[in-house]
Amino acid sequence: MIYRLNKNPLLFPDPANADASGLIAVGGDLSVPRLLTAYACGAFPWYSEGQPLLWWSPDPRCVLLPAEFRIPRTVRRELRRCSFSVTHDRAFGRVMRACAEVVRPDQDGTWITPEMTAGYIRLHEAGFAHSVEVWEQDALVGGLYGVWLGNVFFGESMFHRRSDASKLALVHLLEWVNAEGCELIDCQMETAHILRYGVRSIPRAEFIDRLIAAGVWSARENALDRLGIIHQV
Repeated sequence: MIYRLNKNPLLFPDPANADASGLIAVGGDLSVPRLLTAYACGAFPWYSEGQPLLWWSPDPRCVLLPAEFRIPRTVRRELRRCSFSVTHDRAFGRVMRACAEVVRPDQDGTWITPEMTAGYIRLHEAGFAHSVEVWEQDALVGGLYGVWLGNVFFGESMFHRRSDASKLALVHLLEWVNAEGCELIDCQMETAHILRYGVRSIPRAEFIDRLIAAGVWSARENALDRLGIIHQV
């Protein structure tokens, strides 16, 4: 059953009720409380310009456990040769806009609309969305961004303007979040690129259980308290 979200940003349907494609809800907004609630429930927004706001929870779910992360030997050799520098949370908005602008051969247009960019920048300013930036001197040549809630990093998108830049961003992300005790990285859906690094697909029910065990729901509750939002669920 596809739900139409109401004005209460703290209410979200059970992802187990998503349709076969993973679509669970329509409408709502991209406010910080709504996004935190959706991610805690295992859902994320994905829609194109001109469409209503669509929320998804695919089954199965593509994930990476930090302990299972592997860097292919060919990638290790490539990264040793590159001279890029890496930062994080230095240029979140620029990374999002670059992800929106990059041409992808399997896509017509982008789902990273101006509305989406504004919503995630607000989430970044609240401390829950993060970016990794890859630089060639002062030029931004690669990066990625996602949402960090509890001990889970929910990956959203990446880009590169130079060969190997997105690979370096991914390796840096894994080193960063692993050092902070991350238990799970959500990759949403499989791609040929990320399968090389040890990702695997798990049933949605297991994914939700892992989110709860990794403290995502309690982190959402603490975030709402910190933001001064009255609990309604």
